[in-house]
Formats: sequence, C-alpha cells, structure tokens
Amino acid sequence: MHKKEKTIELKELAIGYSSKKNVKVIAEHITSDICSGELTCLLGANGIGKSTLLRTLTAFQPKLSGDIVIHGKKIEKYPEKELATLIGVVLTEKFEIKNMTSYQLIGLGRSPYTGFWGKLTLEDKEKIEEAISLVKIENLSERMVDTLSDGERQKVMIAKALAQETPIILLDEPTAFLDFPSKVELMQLLHQLSRKTNKTIFLSTHDLDQALQIADKIWLMDSEHGIQIGTPEDLSLDGNLSNFFARKGIVFDQYTG
Repeated sequence: MHKKEKTIELKELAIGYSSKKNVKVIAEHITSDICSGELTCLLGANGIGKSTLLRTLTAFQPKLSGDIVIHGKKIEKYPEKELATLIGVVLTEKFEIKNMTSYQLIGLGRSPYTGFWGKLTLEDKEKIEEAISLVKIENLSERMVDTLSDGERQKVMIAKALAQETPIILLDEPTAFLDFPSKVELMQLLHQLSRKTNKTIFLSTHDLDQALQIADKIWLMDSEHGIQIGTPEDLSLDGNLSNFFARKGIVFDQYTG
C-alpha cells in the first residue's frame, strides 16, 4: 500500500481576479490539503469558480492572498520548468490537432525533459509506452488525433499527463463532452490511476452522482458557504449535500446517504 502524503497544502487561500480598479473575490479562507493516492473531486455549479481555482493551483492565474504549498515549497518559488515536472494539466477545451498521431501527442508530455529539440530518448519512449498501457489505449496509439471520439481523445490527454511523470494531475471538467458510459469509464480510470500510481488527482466536475460514487474527497463549492471539504459520507451526513441540493430543488436523504 502506498503511503498517502500531502502534496498540495492550501493556507487561507483567496482566489479571484484583481485589476487596477477592483478586486473580485470568488472564494476565500480555503485551508486544506490534497493528498497523493487520492481522487479529489471539486463540485459546484457552472460559473461558481471551479476553473478559477484550478487555474490558480496550476499558477496559470495569480492567487489574491494566502499560500499554495506544493511538496513543502510555495508555488511562486518554483521556476516554470520545474513546475511542469510537478503538475500535469488536462483541460476540457476542444482543440484542432491535424496530422498528429495519438502517440506523438502523448509524446509531447515528455517536453519538460527533452529540451528544445524535443528528441525522444529510449527512456522517454518507455515512459510513453508505460502511460499508454496504464490507460489501456494501445489500440489508439497510431490513430490520427482528429479521428478520435471525445472519450478516446480524453484518454489520450490523460496518457499525455501520465507521460509527463508529474506527481500531481489536475483535470478541468474531464467528463464534460462525454456520453454516460464514457463518463463512468473515465472516472473509474482516474480512480484506479490514483491508486496504481499514487498520484494526486484533482478534478472539477458537475457530474455529481459519479463524484459521490468514486471520489475519496469532495470539495463542494458554492457562493454561500465557500468551499466545504470532506469524504462523500461526511458531506452527506453533516447536511452539506442536502443544503447544496436544496438550492437545486433536489432532496438528498441524509439517513441513507
């Protein structure tokens, strides 16, 4: 069994946007740890700020205040190149990729290590093969990316993040465009990967039923209470989930969970 370690520590974090004229705070006083070997799901309505939180955790966007500590060191102390060996990111945006095979796209995950010319060494190729086999997409590796279904493409992007060999993988709405069977399959895959690889996997989603069944920890984000954090059981028993659902007009049975 892998030992669970705190990989990301948030201390009194405030996220949002600041311009010369004003500051828009989206969430504040966030204090929590995200651990290795766990799948953590960030749940909340659209437009609540899930993407802002993810962008802040990846240093794509500056925090307003507080600290983000990764492996014991504040995020702003890392050079960009070193951060690319710690955090892999999978975004939802659909993008056009022409004339590239899945294997080549996964190979781009090695760019933090290959230097400017990006020549793959034998070790790089082994890491790519390993990522392909972890996600079980051997059958896709020679396919052109623009011929893949949304679910297949998402698996290729996860393999790319695995090839990047980062201890942390952050995913923004990875199931957004998928049909139901693909959503279930992808969530199960991420859950297994957190166990097999002992990585820290943190994803945003509004697929509530999937998250409740599969996540080790849930972060519930809403405008009224900020962020509530706990296991699915904790949140369902302490009434947080029923409060969250009440606003959506859904009744959650606290006694049966």
